[in-house]
Amino acid sequence: MEFSSKPNYFLFAQLIIRHLENYVKKHPDAQNAIFDLRDIYELFRQDLAATTTNLEGILNIADEYRIDTIQGDQKIISGFKIDAEQNSLLIDFNADALQSLKEGKPFIVPDATTLE
Repeated sequence: MEFSSKPNYFLFAQLIIRHLENYVKKHPDAQNAIFDLRDIYELFRQDLAATTTNLEGILNIADEYRIDTIQGDQKIISGFKIDAEQNSLLIDFNADALQSLKEGKPFIVPDATTLE
């Protein structure tokens, strides 16, 4: 019997983006977000590999989500840091993209066929 594990990084990236969107709605003054990795584990429906080994790859996809701003299309995530010792994920927002998100502008989703 063969076993195959093909995680859907794009689905998990979409879940992170929606999680960020909800976070911004609840915390409109935030310029960054800190999440406990246990919350991310629950967000990913308890997929341990996605929350640990594959998290950086998933965030690299989420990092490609953009929003139309006065300055043109800009990434919503300006940077992120996974802190295994503190069991946390820090995400910094691009200020212009964050403002556009607050104004209700939709995300520009990355093309899955062009990303590696």
